[in-house]
Parts: sequence; C-alpha cells; structure tokens
Amino acid sequence: MTKHLIIAEVQDGKLHNSTLTTLGAASKIEGPITALIMGASSNEAATVLKDYAAKTIFVNSSALNDRLAQPYAKVIAEVATQEGATHVWHGATVAGKDIMPRVAARLDAGMASDIQEVIDGSTFKRPMWAGNIIGTVEVTSPIKVITVRPTEFDKAVGGVGGELVEANIDAGDSSMRFVSFDAVKSDRPALGDARVVISGGRGLKGPEGFKEIVEPLADKLSAAIGASRAVCDAGWVPNDWQVGQTGKVVAPELYIAVGLSGAIQHVAGMKGSKCIVAINTDEEAPIFQVADYGIVADAFKAVPELLEKI
Repeated sequence: MTKHLIIAEVQDGKLHNSTLTTLGAASKIEGPITALIMGASSNEAATVLKDYAAKTIFVNSSALNDRLAQPYAKVIAEVATQEGATHVWHGATVAGKDIMPRVAARLDAGMASDIQEVIDGSTFKRPMWAGNIIGTVEVTSPIKVITVRPTEFDKAVGGVGGELVEANIDAGDSSMRFVSFDAVKSDRPALGDARVVISGGRGLKGPEGFKEIVEPLADKLSAAIGASRAVCDAGWVPNDWQVGQTGKVVAPELYIAVGLSGAIQHVAGMKGSKCIVAINTDEEAPIFQVADYGIVADAFKAVPELLEKI
C-alpha cells in the first residue's frame, strides 16, 4: 500500500509555498498523506499544515530550529520508517536539495529529484541537460525519495482537517553547527512567488543599469527582480537574484528579460513562465527562441518608453 510522507519547509515561522505544491504533486498518487514538520518555532505553520494532510507529525524540538541537514535527515528517516512510508517528498528547494539525498541514503532508497510530472507511483519526469531533455525516471526501490519542482504543480487544496500529533524524536549528535543565516531583506515579492519577474543581463552594462532600468519597471509592476549568472558573478547584484539552473527556478505569469542573451543555463530556470518578453539589441540572441514577445532595441531606450506607456 502506498503511504506518503511530506516534509514541510518553514521559513520565518510560516509554511513555505513549496510545501503546498509538493502536497499537490503527491496527491496525484493514491494513498494516505502524512506530513512532517520540525522545529519548536513551527507551531503556527503546524496548525496550518494539518488542514492539508490526514495526519501531521510535529517534532517540537529546538534542536531542529536551525535547518541543518544531518539532524533533519535523521529525524525524517526515523519518521518515515515508523510510518511505513513508501514515498518521501520535499520541494526541490535549497533545503530539499541539501537534506533529501541524506534521507535517501539512510533509507537505502532510490531518488527522483526535481521532478516536473508524476506518471505513476514509481515513474516521474524531470529535466536534464539544463532542461534540453525531459527524462523519464523509474524508481524501483521499495521506498522512493522525491523532490518536486515547485513551479510545475498546483498547490494542494485545504479543508482536510487532519489530526496534529506531537512526537519526541532525538535529533542525535551532529558534526554540523549553525553559524548564521544571511538573509536578503527586500520589500519586493520573493522570486519564487512573484506574479511578475523583471530580469537583467550584461546588456545593462553595470549595476547602474539595474537602478536606472530594471528597478523602476519592477516598482511599476510590483515585480521581483532577477538576473543572469554572469551579472551575479560580476557582483552587480546579490546572488539571491540569480535565475537559472544553478540559481532559482521561476514560472511567473509575466517574465521580462532585459539585456539578457538567454544562455541555456538561464533559460532552464525561467522557460516555464506563462508569458516571456525579451528586450535585446541582438536579433540573433537565443532568448528570442523562447520569448512570446521580442523587442530588438536598446533597453535604455525601450524600457523608458515602456514605463511611459504603463
């Protein structure tokens, strides 16, 4: 019998959106859903989560407040064993990519990572080669560990009203220790949650280009700001803004690429967007191959005109 265990991700005491899309992915396979949430600071999120799962296990331990992969993996593996889970799920976020391979190793389980489609209980589709190939992966082990690309699934529908159970599970000894977390504070929407994303590339010629061109447009459209890897590596903008295979994967309703050539690595992180607009002086730029609308023009002229029209 299929039994699902969903690992909840908590950020600033609130349930991360990726948890709801992971629940949505798991619901495509029949079987009871149990959710696991950890950390003494997760009380509020645990109350919300029980509305989406038949059973929510809350490990109320301060030892799990700081998200360290070793103690998290130990607790997840123990709960999965106790619950007889056949499928252990997490969003393909930074946390999921850090923790879940360790969980798979502890459970001697096969793993399908960053999936974008569920075919059946053991078969999934996932992007490979920077999204140029969509591979079909079959996991044949009795226990399956799966991470879910949050942008590819709808959020689960609440109203389940399941039970909330507190559990006391030892996090064990760890060779890791939490030092600090350097969060990027911003009044703008988070990249992964924004309805509109404005991204800039090397065509903006420097950090001043972002201030002159991208930020005013983002302010006007209440958008998040993204960037190419080259721009982040050059120190023009924070690394937290990077969109792409080694950055964040986004799928907003509107994605505007300004001065961005459209390298494979970048396109892998944004081609799921509902509508893509590209502004570039080079009509041969690869970004135009994935764009719904393309403007061959100097961004320093086109964007101010666009702002005026808006």
